[in-house]
Amino acid sequence: MNKTNLFGMTTEEMIKEFSDLPKFRAKQIAERIYRHGAKSFDEITELPKKLREELAERYEIFLPKPIDELNSADGLTTKFLLELADGAAVETVLMRHDYGNGVCISSQVGCQMGCKFCASALKGMERNLTAGEMLGEIIFVNNFLSKENLKVDNLVVMGTGEPLTNFDNLIKMLRLLHEPYTLGMSYRRVTVSTCGIVPGIKKLIDENIPVTLSISLHAPDNKLRSALMPVNSAFEIREVLKAGDEYAQKTGRRVTYEYILLGGVNDTEEHARGLAKILAGQLANVNLIPYNPVNERDFAPPERHDIQKFFHFLNTHGINATIRKEMGSDINAACGQLRSRHF
Repeated sequence: MNKTNLFGMTTEEMIKEFSDLPKFRAKQIAERIYRHGAKSFDEITELPKKLREELAERYEIFLPKPIDELNSADGLTTKFLLELADGAAVETVLMRHDYGNGVCISSQVGCQMGCKFCASALKGMERNLTAGEMLGEIIFVNNFLSKENLKVDNLVVMGTGEPLTNFDNLIKMLRLLHEPYTLGMSYRRVTVSTCGIVPGIKKLIDENIPVTLSISLHAPDNKLRSALMPVNSAFEIREVLKAGDEYAQKTGRRVTYEYILLGGVNDTEEHARGLAKILAGQLANVNLIPYNPVNERDFAPPERHDIQKFFHFLNTHGINATIRKEMGSDINAACGQLRSRHF
C-alpha cells in the first residue's frame, strides 16, 4: 500500500487528514517532524504507542535523502545532492557566514529559462518541486547543522529553477517555513530570486509577505540581455524594472538586482554607465557577481581591475553596489554552477 507522506503538510492539512484524532495531535506531529527532525513515528514519543503503530501503517515521513556531499577547501560551503521520492535529485548549498548559516535551495529539477551562462539550464527542466520538497531541503540542512548545535538562519531560493514559475508551491513553502511549529523563520530572512517573471512579481506583491526580491538583470540594455537571457523576449528591462519598483514601493523592501560580470561581455564602463542610468531613482541595490566558470559555457570571469572599476562607477553615480563574496566555486556550488548530477 502506498503511504501518504506527511512531510510538507500544514497543521490544518494534518487536522483534516486525522479527522478522527484530537486536533492537538496534528500540532504535536508537525512540531516533532519540522522542529525536531523526527523521521519516523517511533520518534514521536508524545503519541501513544498504539497510535504510532497505526499511523506508521498509513503514513510516512519522507525527507530528501543525501546521496552526495562536497565541502569547500575553506570549510565555509557544503553542497548536497539530495534525492527526492521519485528518484530525481537537486543540489542544495549550505553557506556559513559570520552573520549566520544560509541555505540556498532549488525550486525545480532543472530549469527552463535557458540563460546562456548558467549550468542549471543545460538539460532543461524536468519538473517543479513541491512545497514539501523545498521545505525538505531546508529541514535537511537544519538537521545537519543541529549536530553542531546550529540552525539555518537565512534562506535564499536561488538554486536550480525559476521560483516564480512554481509560484503556488513556493508560497506554501514560505508560509509553512514561517510557522512557529516549523522553523518560525522571519520573511525578512528570506530572499527569492527571479529571472524577471513580471506576472510572478506582481503576484508576490499581492501575497503581502516581505521577503527580499532579487531580480537577475545581467545587462543594461535589451539587445544584450536578450542574447544572455531568452526570458527578456517576454519581459523586457523596462517592464522588469517597473515591476521591481512596484514591489519596492508596496513592500518597503529594497530590491536587489543581480548582475553577473562576464569578462569582455558586459563589464565595461559603458555597461556600468548604462546600468546606472536605468536604475536611477530605484529603491534598489546592485549585487555584482564575478562569473563562476561552467565547463560547457563559453564565458570567462572578468579581470579584477574591471570588477573594481565597475563597482566604483556605480557607487560614485548614485547606485548602491556590492560585490558578492565568492563561496563554494571550488566545488561548483557558486552562483550559476548548480545542476542535478553526482559530484
